[in-house]
Amino acid sequence: MNRRVGNQSQLSGHERSGVHATPSRVALQFRDCYLTFIPKGGREVPAVAGLTLSVGDGEFVAMVGPSGCGKSTALRLVTGLLVPDRGEVTVLGTSPDQARRKRLGGVVFQDPALLPWRTVRENVGLPLEVAGVSRSNRSEPVDRAISQVGLSGFEDSLPDQLSGGMRQRCALARCLTSDPRFILMDEPFSAVDELTRDRLNIELLNVWARTRAAILFVTHSIEEAVFLADRVVVVTRRPARVVSEFPIPLVRPRPLSLKREIGRAHV
Repeated sequence: MNRRVGNQSQLSGHERSGVHATPSRVALQFRDCYLTFIPKGGREVPAVAGLTLSVGDGEFVAMVGPSGCGKSTALRLVTGLLVPDRGEVTVLGTSPDQARRKRLGGVVFQDPALLPWRTVRENVGLPLEVAGVSRSNRSEPVDRAISQVGLSGFEDSLPDQLSGGMRQRCALARCLTSDPRFILMDEPFSAVDELTRDRLNIELLNVWARTRAAILFVTHSIEEAVFLADRVVVVTRRPARVVSEFPIPLVRPRPLSLKREIGRAHV
């Protein structure tokens, strides 16, 4: 598709053992954003319409909504890969393009997109390599990121020697090498089994507690959204706009048994 060319966790003053608090600074901001795609030879497809949303610095926000509603498009607006026809997206007070050049954030997709001929260490270090960081200077952040996601001992393994969950950990480690201020996650655990997904949820919360990065997490699972997030936002069918927001008043840290209780309550 071609796009039509158009003219607030670990929060400041907030303990993770407490309940949700309002962040003092905005990390990601969508202000009344509109974006329409035009398929080749087809009619216009509005993707987002009036999308307004903020994610606080250090806040964990989950976004839920129907398939194809524009959630992934919203993430691409943050990366600067798409530009709204109307409205504005700001990232830590700057533009998405400037944030990308400064390597302020990272992205984890549903598909880990690892290079099959590269080892875990080489895949994790790829963004630093592309940025021109020397091998000696990228060794420490790569090893630290691999340790953070629990892949120590698998540094020299190839992707086809890893389980699905381990490949997703590798993708998360790759995004952690630049000490991101924010992380975008697009259904990162939807392709793994339930037990692996539970483990990855806990590991993600542990990583978040250490990094203090703002996270915008797209998922179809209400249970997962409530378990992970400080706040859950609900978007409409395409074109996407926020219709509801739900602060999650659950204390942290959250044990896995709590996710089971959320699942039973949801059923």
